[in-house]
This record gives sequence, structure tokens and C-alpha cells, in this order.
Amino acid sequence: MPKPVSRRKKAGKTAPVKPESRGDQRRRRIFRSLHDCILDKGYVKTTLADIAEGAGMSASHLLYYFKGKEAILEQYFESVSVQFLQRIAGFSNREPREQIQLLADFWFKGEASTRQEIGFMLECFGAAVNDDVLRVTKAEFDTHCKAYLIDIFNGAPSIFMDNPKDAAEVSYSLMIGLRSAVYFDDDIDLADAHRLFLNSTLSMCGLV
Repeated sequence: MPKPVSRRKKAGKTAPVKPESRGDQRRRRIFRSLHDCILDKGYVKTTLADIAEGAGMSASHLLYYFKGKEAILEQYFESVSVQFLQRIAGFSNREPREQIQLLADFWFKGEASTRQEIGFMLECFGAAVNDDVLRVTKAEFDTHCKAYLIDIFNGAPSIFMDNPKDAAEVSYSLMIGLRSAVYFDDDIDLADAHRLFLNSTLSMCGLV
């Protein structure tokens, strides 16, 4: 997985943005089609023909860009993971309370926090069980998220555990678990999950 954007901005001129190539546009269409197919019928039931139809091309044309359905999901999931990490990195250089608030809002109120989008991420996690590439990407994503939480706990007035690493592990498990609960438990909605994660993590940092 490419490294997320550094928390410190580098001095100097910003490089000009290159126009998107035709190949990049087609790959983006394929990613979007895979995403929509998974939301509609799930990853297991999605076929290469389904993805190709949604992208407006033939299956043989699609195979020019990707070796198969698995390769599409592997690259798309990596792209989504990097985007998530870039957003999280943008919350840095703030006080712990504000960082926790921004993180809670992103995970439970952001555009990627609808029940459908949580379902998409769960589909990716399920596929990672038997896909080595996805499993590595998921593990690296987890590591980066926990490192961000460790930084928050290091800057907190106090923590309820012996060290920031353990606190980050608990906080991250709570975040992932609450997102899953929103999808599977009718008694918990996104507002409940947001409140529980926010209050619990603030409490863990000695900020309530």
C-alpha cells in the first residue's frame, strides 16, 4: 500500500495535476461498477460480466485492464484505503479532543459511513480472508489507523491503560466493531455508534 500523505506539509511548489488518461478513466469506471455490483448483489455473486456491463464495455475489454474480478477488488480496495488514510492524516496537528471528534465524525457521519458503504467494506473484509493481497492491504490499513490513535493517546492528559499502544488497540476495535454493529444490529444506528465511540475514546484519554 502506498504511504498516506505525510502529516507535515513539505515546502515548495505544488506539482501540476496531470490530466486523467483514457485508461485511468476506464479503470475508474470499472471500480465504480464493481462497487455498485457489490452493493447490489454482494461480491460472491458478482461476475466479471456484471462488472463489464456496468462499466459499459465487454468482458474481454475489461480483461485488458485487470486479470479478473479479484484483481479489480484488490486494486480498488487499496485505492479506497489510501484515500481513507489521507483523510485521517489531515486531522493531525490538533489537540486530542478535536482529533477524536473529527475521527468520530468521519467514521460515523461521513459520506463513507452509510449502512450501504459499511456493507461494502464488510464485503471487502470477508474477501480478504482468502485473498493474500487483500489481507495484506487490510493489515497495513489497520496498522496505520492504530498508529494514528497511538499519537492521539500519547498527547492525551491521561490514558486508562498501561500504554498508548494498548489503548489504541481497544479504541480501534471499538470503532470497527461499532461499524459492524450498525450493519447487523437493528438496535444500533450510526448516531448511537458515533456517540459510543466518541464518549468512550474521550474517556480513555481522560478528556471527560
